[in-house]
Formats: sequence, structure tokens, C-alpha cells
Amino acid sequence: MSAAHLPALLGGLTLAACLGAAAVPRRALPGVAGAGTALVGAAGVACGVAALDRGIEPIELAGALPLAGLRLAADATSGLFLVLIGAVAVAAGIYTAGYAGRGHGSARTPLVLLPVFVAAMLAVPLAASVTTFLFFWELMALASLALVLAEQRRPAVREAGLAYAVMTHLGFVAVLVGLVVFAAAAGAEEFGGLGEAAAGLSPATRTAVFLCTVIGFGSKAGLVPLHAWLPRAHPEAPSQVSALMSAGMVNLGIYGVVRVDLDLLGPGPRWWGLALLAAGAATAVYGVLQAAVATDLKRLLAYSTSENMGLVCVALGVAALLRATAGNDEPTAAGAAAVVALTAAFVHLFGHAAFKCLGFLAAGSVLAATGRRDLDALGGLARRMPTTTTAFGIAALGACGLPLGCGFIGEWLLVQSLVHALPAGGTLVALVLPLTVGVVALTAGLGVAAMVKAFGVGFLARPRSEEAERAVEGGPAMAAGMGLAALACGVLAVAPAVLSPALGRVLPELPAVTGQGAGAVPAPDLDTVLRLPGTSGAMSPGLLAVGVAVGIVVALAATHWRARRRPAPLRDAPLWACGGAAPTARMQYTATSFAEPLQRVFDGILRPEVEFAVTPYPQSSYLVERASYRSRLRDVVESVFYRPVLRAISAAAAVVRRAHQGSIHAYLAYGALGLVVALLVAM
Repeated sequence: MSAAHLPALLGGLTLAACLGAAAVPRRALPGVAGAGTALVGAAGVACGVAALDRGIEPIELAGALPLAGLRLAADATSGLFLVLIGAVAVAAGIYTAGYAGRGHGSARTPLVLLPVFVAAMLAVPLAASVTTFLFFWELMALASLALVLAEQRRPAVREAGLAYAVMTHLGFVAVLVGLVVFAAAAGAEEFGGLGEAAAGLSPATRTAVFLCTVIGFGSKAGLVPLHAWLPRAHPEAPSQVSALMSAGMVNLGIYGVVRVDLDLLGPGPRWWGLALLAAGAATAVYGVLQAAVATDLKRLLAYSTSENMGLVCVALGVAALLRATAGNDEPTAAGAAAVVALTAAFVHLFGHAAFKCLGFLAAGSVLAATGRRDLDALGGLARRMPTTTTAFGIAALGACGLPLGCGFIGEWLLVQSLVHALPAGGTLVALVLPLTVGVVALTAGLGVAAMVKAFGVGFLARPRSEEAERAVEGGPAMAAGMGLAALACGVLAVAPAVLSPALGRVLPELPAVTGQGAGAVPAPDLDTVLRLPGTSGAMSPGLLAVGVAVGIVVALAATHWRARRRPAPLRDAPLWACGGAAPTARMQYTATSFAEPLQRVFDGILRPEVEFAVTPYPQSSYLVERASYRSRLRDVVESVFYRPVLRAISAAAAVVRRAHQGSIHAYLAYGALGLVVALLVAM
């Protein structure tokens, strides 16, 4: 089959999956919907591989949409995102067969829409014109909204759906305005024509397009302060949908920035890079702070998504800033560091997709077994759910950004680009990049605290509820989906060389960052030993893994040898606990108490609402009958930025409501007044 036929195969499989899910009996529905979703994802991977290999030539469907039609094509950059989203969909589809089979998100309409959502996400990188891009972008938004509302009977789900609907459509309006202005100024609608005409646009037009598209795409990626929908929608959606949104859909916000702002608009001024860097840094720090104090497991993972998208945006901003600083005349240290930063962004996208998909699937397994997401009510899952515990442990290691985790390589590349650009970047770079290094370091440290809390309290501690004590594994389909995602985490952690061929094709397609002509810099070598262009930085994740494995084997062997040399008789003895009884769950840290020191340190940012009440006995005010302490954390950005706007809109709506009195005479007067005003303006 030729590459040109793959988009048709993708569409055919999507249609077949939807029809099959709509027609089969309810008992077979989870398996059919899951298999269909996995097949659509596999077709997306095939399209991505073909695009990375030789590209997909333009395909025009003139009658598919009124006036403009559809235009599809794919280059290596599109192929990279197709492979990423398709791989996530394969794991989520396999998982769906078991998860929906246990009654979670098992209604027919959401399961029918699941392949549509995956196909819409895959179609966004395939779009080759403004109209096609906007059509599939909106289709993706509507399908994901319907999936978020799969369990709309719960008030929290309806509230999350409303927030998501408002934010995603505001973002769509920003993208629409930016791309329409771009197309009108360029006199072209196809992406190829936009790229050719971008250099001739006025600085004001380029700036307007940049700001509108960054706002629109940033809202989809969950950048602060446009992130308000993400920690609401991701936790309330079915877990396989959460995985698709968090490990797949948010990456398309990054794709929009790369495609429109770094590719089509071409090289921009240095403040473009600074804007991306600042937005990414604020998002990374704020997201990881909220994750560190969150007690809802899926909400914690959602804020972690915002954090990691912030790091990717930091990498893109650093790359754009350094390229603007280096120029295109000859290779420089800043130019080489820009290429490393762009490589870090793409590598971290893949690492984040792997560990976040695995994290949400594991969280769904916990939810299916216990019906709970509150870490304070979990615990004891390591013995009862060993497969899920192992899966979440691998995901948590990746999210920590530590060695042997799949998030480590991307963060290491980002830090290397920051460090090696300092001597040759000029005054602005010398001021900005050290602060960025501090941001990345702070984010990594708080990320470790957040994941240690989630894994330690939720899985290793003693159970704190009857549901946690009775938890069991979810079945082979759920384990297979998690196993596939865990395998991807392991491969990306120890053998990132699997990404080298793809990056070797993608980076030359982005001359705005990698340089042109004599200023072009080769991509970093992600082989057994990672070597960076123009720098002395090198690291080998494979050898690091081997060294850790050897150290573990040596430690175990030494322990065994020492035990055999001096065997000690085993005796049963009561535990001495300072006169207390045996340890209970109440003696261990909860997620809330674990995060309390961090909450105090960042009290000015988090602004917790603390209530402390002491109730004395009626007979004496000096004797305390009971004391209660409650700490409630809200999203500060939402409280500061969004609530005043919502109050103003509500007040305006109340004023307008008074004008609707049900009188036909009043409405005729309003119409006449409006006509007079319009005529005066026209004159």
C-alpha cells in the first residue's frame, strides 16, 4: 500500500470502528470499541512512519467541505506527532476493553466517539490548509468534550465539562483569528503558500499572528493562565480518555506552536523566544507546585501534565531565543545549543506521552478497583495490586526526571542547552538562562516530591479505607495496555536512539531554529553515548542502566553471602513502640500532611484557606471536647483571573435580563434604536 492510501485507510478504519461500536450488543461493546480505537491508532502510527520516511503527498478532497474542501499532506514533523498520538491510542484502546468492561465510561455514545476522537487528533497533523486544520481542530475539541461528559450525572463532571467547553472554544477563536489574519495577509490558504509569504508580512501582522496562535495553542497545551480546564476535565473523564487527552491531545498545542510559529512564520525577534520561555517557566513551576500539594491522584497527574508542557515550551523558547541570538551566518555555540534545546523538546514530548499515558492508566486501575482517587483514602495497594503498583512506579520515575526514567533524557538535554549557551549568548542570554536553569531545577525537585507522595502514600503505605483493603487487579486487557505503555517508558529511558532517525528528518524541516545554509547544525547523536553538537556534553543512559543493574546484583549477592556466613536465628518478639500499640494507618503520613511543609513554604503562591476550630466542653472553656483543622487549596490563577471576570459577566447578564420584559413594544423600540445607531456609525 502506498503512503497516499494511508489517510484513506485511517478514515475507513474510523468509520468501521464507529459503526461496529454502534451496532454490536452491549456485552461486546467494550471489546469492539477498544479494538477499533487501537486499530485507528495503529493506522496513525503507520501514517507517521510513512511521513517520516518519505512524506505523504498532498491529497485534495474538493467536495468534503463547502467552498474550501479538505487538503491533507504530511512531512516529517507531522509524522513525528502522528507516531506519538497513534502509539498512545493503541495502548489506550487495549486498556479500554477491560476498563469499560468493568462499567467505567461504558455507555454506548462515549465508546462510539472514542475512535472519532483519536482520528480527529491524528487528522490535525495531516491538515495542509487553514480550513482543514480548523475543521479537525474543532472536531477534536467537540469529541473530547463529549467524552469528558461521559458521566454527566455527577455535578463535578458537568462543572468540568462547562469549564472545558468555554476554554477550548475561546482558544479556538484565538487560533481562528490568528490563522485567518495570516491567510488574508499572505493571500494563500495552503500551508506551503503561507510559509513562502511569511517573510513579506509586516512586523505588526506577524506579531498579531504570533500572539493569537500562541494564546490559542497554549490553551490547548495547558499553559498558565490558560490551564484552568485541564485539572478539571482530565480527572473527571474516563481514565482512558484522560490518557488520550493528557498524553496525546495536549501535544497538539505544542504542534501548533511548532508548525505555525516556528515553521510557517519563520525566524522571529528575540522577544518571541522570551515570551515562550516565560510562559513555559511559569507553567512548569505553577503546575508542579499544584501537583505537589494535590491529594486527588488524577488531579495530581493533570497538574503534572501542565508542568511538563511548560518544560517543553521552555525548550522551544530557549531554541527560538538562541537562534535569534546566533543568526544564520555561521555555526556558533548559541546555534548548537538551540538545536539541542529543540531536540530536548521533542524527546521530552515522547517521554511525557509514555509516562503520563501509563500514569493515567494505572490511576484508572486504582479507581476501578477502589472507586476512590483520594490519596488520603488509599494505601496498601502494593500487595493487592502489584501490576498496577509496578506500572505507576515506572510512570512516577519518569515524571521525576531521574536517571532510568523516561523523562530524564529530555530534561538533561534541556539543561545542557542552557549551560552550554551561557558563554556565547550575549548579555540577554547571560541574564535569562541562569534563571531558567533554576526554574528547571526547582521543577525537578518538586516533581520528585509530588511523585514520592503519590507512590508512597497511595501504594506503599497502610490501607486507609475498606475499599483499598479489598482492591484487586483489573484483568488482562488493562494489564496489557499498561504493559505496552511501560515498555515504551523503558525503551525511551535506556535507548533514546530509537528517536534518532525521526529527529534526523524533523530538525532540517525547521530552519527557523536549526539555522539555514552555513548556519545549520547537526542533530545531537542519541546513540549509545549521547553526544551534543558543538559541546563536550555526553551521557550514556544504557550504560547507566547497566551500572545500576550491576550494583543491585552485587548488593544482593553481598547480602546473601553475609547471611550465609553468619546466620542469625529468627525469633518472634513484640514490637517495642514506646508503650504504644502496633503501628496503624493513623500513625503514617497522609498525602495532606506530606505536602504541608511545601504548602507553608509556598504559602504566598498557593494561598490555602485554613480553618481551625476548637470546641470546649460546656462545663469548662479550658477543656477541649474536639478540635478540627481544615485546609482547602484552590487554583489561585483561577481565583485571581477568572472569578472576577465571571462575576462581571454575571452582573452584565443581570442588567441585560432586566431589559427583557416580554413587551413587543419595547423590543421594537430596541430595534429602532439599534438601526439609528448603525446609521450614525455608517455616516
